[in-house]
Amino acid sequence: MKIPLHCSRDQDKTPMLQTLHSIVQEVNAARGLDHALNIIVKRVAESTQVDVCSVYLVDPETQEYVLMATRGLNPDSVGRVRLRMDEGLVGLVGERKEPLNLENAEAHPRFRYFPETGEERFHSFLGAPIIHFRRLLGVLVVQQTARRRFGEEEVAFIVTMAAQLAGAIAHGEATGGTSLLAGHGAALGKRALNGVPGAPGVAMGRAMVAYSPADLFAVPDRPVRNVDKEIALFHAALDGVKQEVRDMADRLADAVPSDEHSLFDVYLKMLDSESLVHGTIQRIREGNWASGALRDSIAQHVSVFDEMEDPYLRERAGDIRDIGRRILMRLQLDSGDQRAVPKGTVLVGEEISASQLAEIPTDHLVGVVTTRGSGNSHVAILARALNIPAVMGVAELPVGRLDGKEIIVDGYAGRIHVEPGSAARKEYRRLLKEDAELSRELQVLKELPAETPCGYRMGLYANTGLMADITSSLASGCDGIGLHRTEFPFMVRERFPGEDEQTLVYRQVLEPFIPRKVVLRTLDVGGDKPLPYFPVREENPFLGWRGIRLTLDHPEIFLTQLRAMLRANAGCANLRVMFPMVSRMAEVDEAVALLERARDELQEEGVDVEMPEVGVMVEVPSAVYLADRLARKVDFVSIGSNDLTQYLLAVDRNNARVADLYDELHPAVLSAMDHVIKAVAPYDKPVTVCGAMAGDPAAAILLLGMGVQGLSMSVSSLLRVKWVIRSFSRSDARGLLARAWEMERPQDVRQMLNAALDEAGLGGLVRAGK
Repeated sequence: MKIPLHCSRDQDKTPMLQTLHSIVQEVNAARGLDHALNIIVKRVAESTQVDVCSVYLVDPETQEYVLMATRGLNPDSVGRVRLRMDEGLVGLVGERKEPLNLENAEAHPRFRYFPETGEERFHSFLGAPIIHFRRLLGVLVVQQTARRRFGEEEVAFIVTMAAQLAGAIAHGEATGGTSLLAGHGAALGKRALNGVPGAPGVAMGRAMVAYSPADLFAVPDRPVRNVDKEIALFHAALDGVKQEVRDMADRLADAVPSDEHSLFDVYLKMLDSESLVHGTIQRIREGNWASGALRDSIAQHVSVFDEMEDPYLRERAGDIRDIGRRILMRLQLDSGDQRAVPKGTVLVGEEISASQLAEIPTDHLVGVVTTRGSGNSHVAILARALNIPAVMGVAELPVGRLDGKEIIVDGYAGRIHVEPGSAARKEYRRLLKEDAELSRELQVLKELPAETPCGYRMGLYANTGLMADITSSLASGCDGIGLHRTEFPFMVRERFPGEDEQTLVYRQVLEPFIPRKVVLRTLDVGGDKPLPYFPVREENPFLGWRGIRLTLDHPEIFLTQLRAMLRANAGCANLRVMFPMVSRMAEVDEAVALLERARDELQEEGVDVEMPEVGVMVEVPSAVYLADRLARKVDFVSIGSNDLTQYLLAVDRNNARVADLYDELHPAVLSAMDHVIKAVAPYDKPVTVCGAMAGDPAAAILLLGMGVQGLSMSVSSLLRVKWVIRSFSRSDARGLLARAWEMERPQDVRQMLNAALDEAGLGGLVRAGK
């Protein structure tokens, strides 16, 4: 059970923060939400010296408050006391979404008496709403016999505790942990968890948790099959670490003073401590495997040391963590990950590397979910190449509790369901069936042009990043590659790839598409795409050193890539070079000058190369207003809808807290794109759109109406968008665009476009939740 603690660990913490920190530590070690709630009501009652502390949670199925835990009321009333959303003082707190502090609660007109609770003797009432991302989850209440108003610090403490509790409840919901206490009625309803789309599609399967070696607190729970074997593995790992410590002590015996050398004796005593050894063995006997049992034992020890006032003793928590990591590494060496990968596996992790994904047989893998990362991360790119639905950045997901649980992955909406109810299963089975039927029906469009009924030809291009993308792109009937991300070969290596290596890679992209155009975007790293061997640590990486800024500052890297592109194009003559993250005219001048220099150098070396077409990505607001000037200097313009939306709306699309605010149909985004298209038009330079918007069938109607000449998207979206283009004339699209200009809310635009698709017989393209 994890809830984040939003306070510092300074020595001079206020008493309130010290108490809060202590409660959070206990809750983090709880076995589940029910246990966590009972810890909270007990500790809050003790800390505030009140007579009653209770938690009421909202049952989403019945829309009632349910008493879930209490300290001070009749414990038999837990799970039995229910209130309508507009009933009683608890209902009033929820309606107002603010604290309610009463000296004489029974005198309030909204007071509702429940005789089974035994609360008639309590007069003072303080309630605070439990809210998570604007969603009311319940109410935290404290009561006292004496008639008094609670003080300002008490109110602040209860409000803060309610805010912390919201995170614990959200995590409990993710694993189905919001059941009422045993024997007290039906479970509370489950809800979807939101992240960001990583790869389109829908999948249903069971979770397999991937975790980094020696990352102790990422270790998942897993049922033990052979208790004696697990205990033996734990003892062997323990003995191995003891020997490691003795060896280190011997090596450093003459190198460090005796006081510092005594640290090794402390380590050995920790490794022999009864609470660590016997506690872990007891947890194994209770059914958890050795690594999960060790994780809980170490967490318990760490929480004890974290609570100590003495700074020296508090720092010993780090020593405990180190011991835990060492034992875990031994366990992993001795046992390895010998899990079979069943069919229908959904790979789940805080972060999943491309290598971890590649280790899973593709015919057994149906989905990917991570708590961090974005639609541009390694694993998302690979998932798209493998046509595996993926959702990234599900921040609320308690990964360690998910191994073996049933999961639905909705890669279209960026949403997952854990242990879904029968209604969700039925709905997503229907969607899977419809998806399969639609994909089969769309195959007839593969060889047909993306041409409107009025004869306008729209270029449809594929986004690629891996060699695996090339085969599927060729088979899709696309008009070429509108965006090839060149950074992936940089990401999977432990050094910068050399010129010959890059030349070979780019040749393998260009050659199969002759004579169709292939756009190679120059290196775009930084932001959410760091290189492991070239770390860039910044306060705000999305507004920092990335894209063209980084490559211009490192001409030795940039020139190598440009030379490789030109060499790969020899004999192909279908290369287009595109510069990312352009925000100033000088960047275009400098980048083109380096490209010309690379051409001149190669020609001097006797290599027959030519100057390719050059374009820029318009993905930052400054470039929107430089569009006409950019058009004078380049051969084509590509609007990067993902970053442009993010920067215009000041919304990090990888941040689940604000993901709902990210919408490419926002009037400001549509206006910016329309401005670019109109500014470039007089120069007769083609404008394309790449990003999620280009692959969105509904948004494609508006882009057609604006006069975009090409759309570049994931291969899985190509035939769907082609169906739209072949179904709407330009005048139809302009009419819908005119209606969109009159709307203020993105959801209204979406609703209008979905209705238009449905009316045109394309209702199968309308995704639930869009």
